[in-house]
Amino acid sequence: MTDVHESGTTNEAGTHRKSAVLLLAHGTPETVEEIPEYLKNVVSGRTIPQHVVEEIQHRYARIGKSPLTEWTLRQADLLQELIGLPVYVGMRNWKPYIADTVRAMRTDGVTDAIAICLAPQNSRTSVGLYRRAAYAETGGTLHFRFVESWADHPLLADAFAERLRPTWRDACRFVGKNVPVIFTAHSVPCRTIQVQMPQPLSANIAEPKVDDTALIDRSQGPVRPTAPERSYAVPANTPARPDPYPVECKQTAALVAKRLAHEGLTGRDWYFAFQSHGMSGGPWIGPTVEDTLQNLRQEGHRGVVLQPIGFLCDHVEILYDIDIGFQELANRLDLKLFRAESLNASPLLIDALADLAARRLEQLKAIPTTPKSTPIASVSR
Repeated sequence: MTDVHESGTTNEAGTHRKSAVLLLAHGTPETVEEIPEYLKNVVSGRTIPQHVVEEIQHRYARIGKSPLTEWTLRQADLLQELIGLPVYVGMRNWKPYIADTVRAMRTDGVTDAIAICLAPQNSRTSVGLYRRAAYAETGGTLHFRFVESWADHPLLADAFAERLRPTWRDACRFVGKNVPVIFTAHSVPCRTIQVQMPQPLSANIAEPKVDDTALIDRSQGPVRPTAPERSYAVPANTPARPDPYPVECKQTAALVAKRLAHEGLTGRDWYFAFQSHGMSGGPWIGPTVEDTLQNLRQEGHRGVVLQPIGFLCDHVEILYDIDIGFQELANRLDLKLFRAESLNASPLLIDALADLAARRLEQLKAIPTTPKSTPIASVSR
């Protein structure tokens, strides 16, 4: 990890520049009572069916609260401590809002910022929307460089492997043989990844797997979604090309699995599935966790390990969807379900974020500060 520790500098033109890091996340309400207001933000003020509001309130009530904001702020504190630069947090759908945070950065004199979306796998419904929200508040004085994708960062894979290893060992000892691992990430509507192309896809581009049925009897599993679909709207002026999200999710999973290969985890032992499908109509990308659990039980497996590799900390999609919903389904299937601990304050995760920030900071230093700056193109890791 490259050392940073450089907050304010002066360029050759004598202009003072101040660097910072901006961590971006979806956002989550702190209390059950705040959920209706939060959902209005998610759907841009559109009317939400009351049964959707009540279902989400029920889920939050079951887990007490979502700690997403708490963990994200903790990750920011640890990163700031490590790199010696100011680290800000902005949420798209809840406090602290991205717009408020970017305005605060400008007030603090920040001129150059590395923006890191805390969803490592790039999607138009994460990086694209967060980027648009941040750029709207730059005021022509704040330069951003977005880390568009870091799904393949080796330290990220190391962090997930570090969490998975003890859980998989315990599960294998409990069952007496290798236990399958299901890596998961949040599903998105099929339409958000299947953008109409001006010409057919090249033969060497694999199309994502898609669920084309109701997928599972609702009585056999948890009510599937956690957020209305507008949360996954594709930003305006999106280029007509396939969304990399499903490919990058599986890429992260493969890198994590590779790190356990020397301990006996083979390519036949791990699977990938999407979780937390939405309540709206229309197909969402799959396969689903529910289907995968059922299929593994039908194959005779008595235990399974779940590791969400699309999320960097505990929140409702983990504490309810997995720890309650999928656990209840596994119990009905007579399947022992283990979950790897979330990254949360993982030192390896913080090292990964520090490495991303250090690499981008050098690129920002070469960009002149002008009265009317334009957004800097996003780059991958």
